[in-house]
Amino acid sequence: MAEFGIVARVGLPQVRELLAVIADKADQRIPALARTCLEGLARQLSSLEREIAGYEKRIHAWHRTNEHSRRLETTPGIGPITASALAASITDPQIFRSGRGMAAWIGLVPRQNSTGGKERLGHISKQGDQYLRWLLVAGAMSVIRHAKRRGTADPWLANLIAHKPTKLAAVALANKNARIAWALLRHRGTYRRPTTITP
Repeated sequence: MAEFGIVARVGLPQVRELLAVIADKADQRIPALARTCLEGLARQLSSLEREIAGYEKRIHAWHRTNEHSRRLETTPGIGPITASALAASITDPQIFRSGRGMAAWIGLVPRQNSTGGKERLGHISKQGDQYLRWLLVAGAMSVIRHAKRRGTADPWLANLIAHKPTKLAAVALANKNARIAWALLRHRGTYRRPTTITP
């Protein structure tokens, strides 16, 4: 569509605007042959969206019936989709010696570059489960955005946001959430919010 001077910003709402232009037969900016091709693409997108919605309903239904998934959802930054993915992927949390081991398996721990007895931590390894890592980081970003707008009662998170760039803070929170998820799966508990200690 950009070839005909029709552009939109990135994001799903803007795609809707482009679809409305395709559907508007009175809009003369798109030649008839190009409109026919674009209508085919629009139908494919619509079909894909219906299919995704159907799968999401199935995932939500499974989540409601799974005890582990429901317990994981009590953690801020872990919703039904992330909880169900973790519960389905990690059927035996005892294969990991600790929560850090599970976070490393997902790829949320920094690479270590050690030389001459000095440890240097680099970027996260990204060598684990890409889908779980993406879900956990996306959930952490959501928590951080909310905390920046409305504040947070969690002193650890408040300090993290105050001293680290947003993306780095999101990865750190995702790492923490992975370790919390391991503890919930291993010890069968629910997330308890940290209490603020006042002097």
